[in-house]
Amino acid sequence: MVTFVAPQELSASDRTPKRIKMSYEEYLQFTTDAQIVEWVEGEAIVYMPPIHLHQRIANFLNLLISFFVERLDLGVVIIPPFEVKLWPGGPSREPDLIFISASNKTSLTRERFKGAPDLAIEIVSQGSATEDRVRKFTEYEKAGVREYWLIDPRPRKQQADFYVLGEDGFFHSQPIEDDGVYRSTVIPDFWFNVDWLFGEELPPAQSALAEIMLTHPNVSPEEKTAYEILLKAKRK
Repeated sequence: MVTFVAPQELSASDRTPKRIKMSYEEYLQFTTDAQIVEWVEGEAIVYMPPIHLHQRIANFLNLLISFFVERLDLGVVIIPPFEVKLWPGGPSREPDLIFISASNKTSLTRERFKGAPDLAIEIVSQGSATEDRVRKFTEYEKAGVREYWLIDPRPRKQQADFYVLGEDGFFHSQPIEDDGVYRSTVIPDFWFNVDWLFGEELPPAQSALAEIMLTHPNVSPEEKTAYEILLKAKRK
């Protein structure tokens, strides 16, 4: 029998993920909506609850990308807890955010996503750096995730890295433009300014969305006028 690990039982000073030996079948019974728990090679990885900075950025990106994707009917955005079974018999991960394109939704079930989402985003925390930058990087690459974002908001380590899967099956680093803009390759015409993530305050998601939509080639003049009005109101 596998014992559930309550968040308060994990030391607040030690944010290292806890690893518990168990089968995949035991993992399916173990996971709850209260924690992020992943399964890799016979071990459940139990994470400490994320800190406020992590959640602020996760919430901002979720709102921004979800609004954009829903407006243009491009697919779905999902946040954890939600299992991503990267391949049969392989690891079960719970990225901080995934985008699944409309053409890829056949792999989405009520319980989990089977295979590689089009985009996976991980926000690095004190206890997840190695997992995010090494193990998940390799797994997402092997599974065929088309685009991988690594956002590290930790003080003195602030960095954003973006990778796109090449035809050779390997991730390749993608550039951030001179003005700080990153343009996604899997969400058509979606961009954002990386500096938004690392300022003292995040911009309102609606304002950021308005800036993005004002540059979209398929937005009507009437809708652009509405976004201009919204942007002016938010800046007051």
